[in-house]
Amino acid sequence: MTGRSKIEAALSPGGTPAVPAVICYEGIYVRDHWDELTDCPWWYQSSPDVEQQLIWRRDVIERTRQDWFSLPACASRAERAATVIEQRADGVYRVRKHREEKLTRPVIGGWDPQGVSRQISLDHLPESPGQVDASIRPVDPFDSERFAAEGRGDLAAALLEEFGRKLYPIAHVSSPLWSCYSLWGFEGMMLLVAERPDLVRRACERLLSHAVRSVRQAAALGAAGIWIEECLTDMISPAAFEAINVPVLGRLIDEIRNCGMKSIYYYCGDPAGKWESILSLGADALSLEESKKGFTIELADVVRRVGGRFAVLGNLDAVGVLQNGGERQLRDEIEGQIRIGKSNGNRFIMSLGSPVTPSTSVERVARYCSLVQELG
Repeated sequence: MTGRSKIEAALSPGGTPAVPAVICYEGIYVRDHWDELTDCPWWYQSSPDVEQQLIWRRDVIERTRQDWFSLPACASRAERAATVIEQRADGVYRVRKHREEKLTRPVIGGWDPQGVSRQISLDHLPESPGQVDASIRPVDPFDSERFAAEGRGDLAAALLEEFGRKLYPIAHVSSPLWSCYSLWGFEGMMLLVAERPDLVRRACERLLSHAVRSVRQAAALGAAGIWIEECLTDMISPAAFEAINVPVLGRLIDEIRNCGMKSIYYYCGDPAGKWESILSLGADALSLEESKKGFTIELADVVRRVGGRFAVLGNLDAVGVLQNGGERQLRDEIEGQIRIGKSNGNRFIMSLGSPVTPSTSVERVARYCSLVQELG
């Protein structure tokens, strides 16, 4: 079986006879391991040249050995033709007509090198329906014919031609409620969920339209699955989660299904108190973090709750096992999770509970994937 056929089978009612291996958040992994993954200059990530984009992405796919890959959109052909990358004595610049932008290499770990906090100020939060509407622009309807004619799917098409029959193409979208973080920050989001749920619902409705557009774009690119990211909502009450989040999430998942794709819902944090809501969403697969931060998530308990109704992803400990564990521990943990996962009617994908850490080598990740392919 190919990696793609394994994942397709795992997401189907019949399950898979061979367990696929994936990592979550490939973008973080690439950012933190660029020099191990490819010999390309770091600025190839920003290159308008499709062939340069293909070169480094081939390296990542071949050296990682997982069974899926992220499917990106790209700039239009006109935009790419008008853009050049210039390497100068003082740095690398992206030049578009008469505008230029100095590019900065992404920082390992994602931290600002100056340590500047990006927390949103509580003094300038949208606090009325009108201010929410003004802060979240209306979304233009997605025009798939124009999108294709402009060449925004050229990179995806090239990747699918090379890897699409072997590997499963995915795209990513954030849940509408989690997207509220960019509007209000942590404190503001938490306060408003408790004190102004009507305002949060309004924001979620508008943010849902953006998420739906992203889903339709992913379908136009040729994605087969959508990873739905959910963060911080373990910190709100079960009642608020059910009342605010579940309705918009359900519609987002319906849209993914209507576009002919599968949904993978990744819930960060402790699901305690929210199990019924999470299981009612109708996603094609559920992914959870590993046990940490004072809570425990046992894969056997997850499988028991799901009961074969949809697929479950593994939650291998990205720090304690993948980063710090020995060969025997890694093998034993993978073997144990596969055994448990197969009891979910073979509807199982081996994965990590959280992103690969900067201290985990590319060789270690490749070994993880190889062990899954051997043991699964």
